[in-house]
Amino acid sequence: MICNPYEIIIQGLTSNGRVFRPSDWAERLSGILSTFGFDQKLSYAPYVRPILMDNVRCVAVDKQLEQIDPRVFAFLLAFARDNDLQIVDCRTLIEQNLPPIS
Repeated sequence: MICNPYEIIIQGLTSNGRVFRPSDWAERLSGILSTFGFDQKLSYAPYVRPILMDNVRCVAVDKQLEQIDPRVFAFLLAFARDNDLQIVDCRTLIEQNLPPIS
């Protein structure tokens, strides 16, 4: 699993299962909070990052962002809602993938 239990995932799938376009949407959305370092390389913010999960582009959002910058957190969730994207709690994904305890 590439996400952490303290993150929510905005998946690049609509509620009816269609792939969201453009194909670089996750990088663009994550880029809102990115910066260029002294080395002139792009660095994503520690709270928002693009990921690929099951061959679907996604954005992982740290839940701490809601406390740190509520407006940015609300913007990200509004983007997902406005574009009919699926939002899942990574903790739920991790629990679903755990083998049963015997």
